[in-house]
Formats: sequence, C-alpha cells, structure tokens
Amino acid sequence: MALMAACFFWAASFIATKTALDNIPPLTVVTLRMVISSICFLLWLLARRKKIKYQGSAWLGRLFLLSLFGTGLHYGIQTIGLEYTTSSNAALYAATGPISIAIIAALFLGERITLKKAVGIGCALLGVLIVMGIDTIMAFELKGRLLGDLLVFTSIFMWGIFTVLGKDMIRQMRAIDLTAIVTFMGTLYMIPVGWIESSRASFSIESITSESWGAVAFLGIACSFLATLLYFFALERTESQKVGVYLYTIPPMNYVISALYLGETIGLNLILGSVIVLTGVYITEKG
Repeated sequence: MALMAACFFWAASFIATKTALDNIPPLTVVTLRMVISSICFLLWLLARRKKIKYQGSAWLGRLFLLSLFGTGLHYGIQTIGLEYTTSSNAALYAATGPISIAIIAALFLGERITLKKAVGIGCALLGVLIVMGIDTIMAFELKGRLLGDLLVFTSIFMWGIFTVLGKDMIRQMRAIDLTAIVTFMGTLYMIPVGWIESSRASFSIESITSESWGAVAFLGIACSFLATLLYFFALERTESQKVGVYLYTIPPMNYVISALYLGETIGLNLILGSVIVLTGVYITEKG
C-alpha cells in the first residue's frame, strides 16, 4: 500500500506541476515546492529528535552537489521542460531512471555494462525516440515539445547522477535523512532564484490562485515529502526488485490522470513507445 501510494503521488506530480505552471513561473513553482517540503522534513526530524552531525567541509561539499543534482537543477530543469511538453511524456521519461543510473555508474564507477544491459538501454532509448517523434527529431527544431522532452530527459539524467553520487553517503546515514538535508540545502539557494525570477516577471505571490496553491502544496507535501517517506518505508520492508516493479505503474497511472484532468491525448506513439521503454528498463534491471 505504501508503494502504490508513493507511485500514485509521483504519477500525479507531473499533472500538479502543469496545473501550478498555469499561474506561477517555473522556478518559483520549484522554490515554493521546496520550501513546503523542507518544512515537512524539518517537522519530521524534530518529531524523531534526530540530530545530523557535521562531518567536515568535504562532506558538506558533496551534500551541496547532491542538492544540485537531486533538487535544485533536477526540479528546475524538469519544471521548465513541463512548460513545453506533456505530463504523459514526462512521466514516461521518469521511468528511464534506471537507464541513466546504469550509464553513469559505468562511466564514473567502472561498473560493467553486460550485453543484456546494453540491449535494454538501446531498447529504452528507441522507445524514447518513438515517443518524441522521429519526424520531430529529424527536423530538430529546438523548441516546443522537443525542447520540453529534452529538458525533462536531462532532469532524469541528473537524478541518475544524484543516485550514483549518493551511494557512499547512504552508507554514512539513512537515505531519508540524506534526502532531508539535500532538500534543505536546495531550498536555501532556490529562494533567491525564485525571488529574482518573480521580480523580473513582475509576479506577485498574492496573484496565485487557490488551484495553483493546491497544486504546489500537493507537490511539496505529497510528492516531495510523503512519497519519499513511503518509498523508503517500503524499501526497508520488501525486496528492492519488488519495489522496482511498482515503479513501472507510474506512467500508466499518469496517462489516466492526465487524460481525465488535463485532457491530454494518449496517442499510438506514446503507447508503443511506453511498451518499448518499459521493456528496455526491465531488461536493463535484470541484466
């Protein structure tokens, strides 16, 4: 139940982001989302009476890098991308996270890519190209949906970097505590970024509609905080392979919600591409 709830929140996060973007600039959406999730994490740590020990400047510098790839840059690029592409496309690209992790681990950690993994990676990338549209890619006009797709895909690659870099840190502290710290750090530097964006766009917080506030609150509380809590709760109580299977439910759940709430059309290229992408991700994880 915890896994299904977490996957549902993550599936709905792309819809909530699109809703918030109707009224709020993208980096301001990210800033508000992170402020809300930071408050949730702080209350959670206080309730547990958890103290995080300072472990030196190198440790702090690594946490800063993790906050860039796991929160600030990751959320920022993804949210800007969602201004141009569909929620459905973004949800599918999010499912390619294991592909990014496999490639990054091979490049920086020297982990071997087996033939089976290589086939899976190739299969998943073919599915992504089908979803993006072969004609669109051949024309290669870096605007509109193609720009959005590439930005979202880049943000997922950054999440892969965060995951690989965070492996050593997780040996020193619980994953949920690490997530809380990098969220705090990301919030600190996103606040001035959001303020600058709002000032340049002459945007006022008072102009945010109740629907957009609801979407931002959902992103901060349910998607960034509660889903993370539920995910690690489940990970401690079941096999990691079983957890991975549940993550495959995110794209189809998103498609249903996107069609009902945003009126997005689920075309043949998305369905075909999804089958190929998820097959490729499955083969990679089994390789």
